[in-house]
Amino acid sequence: MARQRKMFTWLCQHSLVSFLLLTLSFVVFGKLSFDIVHLFSANAEYLLDNGWAGMVDGGLQQLLELILSACAAMAAYMLFKLCEQALLERMRHQHD
Repeated sequence: MARQRKMFTWLCQHSLVSFLLLTLSFVVFGKLSFDIVHLFSANAEYLLDNGWAGMVDGGLQQLLELILSACAAMAAYMLFKLCEQALLERMRHQHD
């Protein structure tokens, strides 16, 4: 817990780095999450239509890759929110 607080404090002190990370994580989240719902539904439809043959033919691998992409997108979103909070905290204390 102290380590996370240390990182947050560091991000609050380095607003340019925090802004750059915020921008990068926003782009990564957008890229990874773009059309992911459509891809999930197409993969599920393919697996349901083709059953075991669809899994062996690469449908299961694609499903696992989609799940991994969703996890990476969530990690990027969490980094985005962390940087956002750090920048807001810095702005809030700038007026004190």
